Amino acid sequence: MQTYLVGGAIRDALLGRPGSDRDWVVVGATPEEMAAQGYLPVGRDFPVFLHPETREEYALARTERKSAPGYRGFVVHASPEVTLEQDLARRDLTVNAIALPSAEAGATLDLAHLVDPFHGRRDLQDKVLRHVTDAFREDPVRILRVARFAARFADFRVAPETMALMREMVAAGEADALVPERVWQELARGLMEARPSRMFELLRECGALAVLLPEVDRLWGVPQPEAHHPEVDTGRHLMLVLDIAARLDAPLPVRFACLVHDLGKGTTPADALPRHIGHEQRSVGLLRDVCERWRVPVELRELAEVVAREHGNIHRSGEFGAQALVRLLERCDAFRKPARFEQALLACECDARGRLGMEDRPYPQRERLLAALAAARSVQTAPIAARAQAEGAAGTKIAESIARARVAAVAEALATHE
Repeated sequence: MQTYLVGGAIRDALLGRPGSDRDWVVVGATPEEMAAQGYLPVGRDFPVFLHPETREEYALARTERKSAPGYRGFVVHASPEVTLEQDLARRDLTVNAIALPSAEAGATLDLAHLVDPFHGRRDLQDKVLRHVTDAFREDPVRILRVARFAARFADFRVAPETMALMREMVAAGEADALVPERVWQELARGLMEARPSRMFELLRECGALAVLLPEVDRLWGVPQPEAHHPEVDTGRHLMLVLDIAARLDAPLPVRFACLVHDLGKGTTPADALPRHIGHEQRSVGLLRDVCERWRVPVELRELAEVVAREHGNIHRSGEFGAQALVRLLERCDAFRKPARFEQALLACECDARGRLGMEDRPYPQRERLLAALAAARSVQTAPIAARAQAEGAAGTKIAESIARARVAAVAEALATHE
């Protein structure tokens, strides 16, 4: 029985990056032998065990054979006869198909003893993402993984033969067989990488974006009003927005809101674009379709809807008086969910700065709206409601009294600060 460290931990050590989780493969063992040594079985589809002390994952060496469409359509064969090279051959990219004997995998990895049958180390040096074998085509999730790695390693290129293979997979309908949980998992991880735009550009290049996110794919070629968008193309603008979100270290809900904030422009008649007629509501409807299709968490969907519906008004809010500001805060549900409103403002800042030559431009709307929100929230609503009730008011009348008090507070704050 031999144990090897495999995959991301070695790749990242070779790149001098912070360490990934450590994954291990065991050659020459049976499930019974692993259990006898205290390893806890956790694998559902193939034999994976947790180390009795470190709780790291140890998988028996295995091969896989395609048996049906989709990423679950595999017959897995794990036995003591499966070699390390056979196990590495089923992996996605050469840079992830490198192993190191456990004896050399201490606190500091002894990389002189690498097992690298598919030349992953050379591809790391050449900055190339290349599939290991033709078995890559058997798992469509790998299309998303390559795109995600392209977003993480922004200076790497995808090997031409790998891109050609990905296009063949999309044309064969493999991307249609992807299940929502895996798609969302990979999209969410890709959005959180250093340069998320590369994920979507690569998916578009191989044709997968039109299958998975046609609402986003349609944005390329849609003109933007040139006076506000020097980059002109809506798809290009979206990529700039995503990369600004990464630069500002925005959390996942903000990055997802950035991704889907302008979907309606892909269905807006060209002659309506300069005035953005109705595209906000179309964006909301389309992003709901995306969220339903890929089972996006509710809190992300709710933030995205606020941003899609109101980002134009938030951009123009510097022109608003106190009454219009309070109405905007009410529509954004900012009084009940101030933290979410702050995230919406960050998404809008990313949108405003995601334009050629405007990446470092300040976004004063954010500070002004947060000041307005603080002033409005300082109003004590309970006494106002009690007084209105004592005067015989009810329902909307009470709400109007509270709104008037908030407008007055905001007006005073604006007068003080402006």
